[in-house]
Amino acid sequence: MKKILYIVSAVCLFASCSTTNALKSEQYAKMYEEKPVSILVMPPINRSTKVEAKELFYSSLIVPLSQRGYYVMPPLLTMEILKEESAYDAEMFVDSSMKQVGDLFGVDAVLFTTIHEWAKTTIASQIRVMVEYTLKSTQTDEVIFTRKGNIIYSPNSYTGSILGNLVSNMLMTALTKEIEIGRKCNMYTLGDLPAGKYSPSWGTDGHTDAGAESFTVQIQ
Repeated sequence: MKKILYIVSAVCLFASCSTTNALKSEQYAKMYEEKPVSILVMPPINRSTKVEAKELFYSSLIVPLSQRGYYVMPPLLTMEILKEESAYDAEMFVDSSMKQVGDLFGVDAVLFTTIHEWAKTTIASQIRVMVEYTLKSTQTDEVIFTRKGNIIYSPNSYTGSILGNLVSNMLMTALTKEIEIGRKCNMYTLGDLPAGKYSPSWGTDGHTDAGAESFTVQIQ
């Protein structure tokens, strides 16, 4: 059994690793050219079967963006303005020009997230989330940052026995606040974003390796 578990772990590790030789200044060249300072986060586009996924993701997007050095429009204020404009659904804007959005909110870029999947699996009580992040310029309408991740959340609750571990994982999954899953997905994916103006690394991280634009990773 140990040998089987080792093989499975090795396969998962291999599948989650994706290498790239591109530097951030190469992969995200448009980010370094335009140097956006402020970002508007649109409500996520939810194409999964989990109704609550939209709110779970939206509430946790501001932190990783702020940590990367960007000014982010407050979500509550954004929602109020969008509702007043009868434009709550991001689907209305994702394929449109961002220039009007930039004029309305006074931001340099708009972040869209599309949740393609949010589902629990029967293996080790895992939760799989497939989400796509697209940052569009309000000046040029170009995509200046994009990543798509297949993220597998696995509760870490090994008890030393197969039966005990199974029961523990079931309890962990039942008790886990799902907003934490959304937070970890956002932190991992947006962690590759080039540093913004309010970060000490602004303008100096272009020589570091960029993460894969499409990836699979397992987190706890």
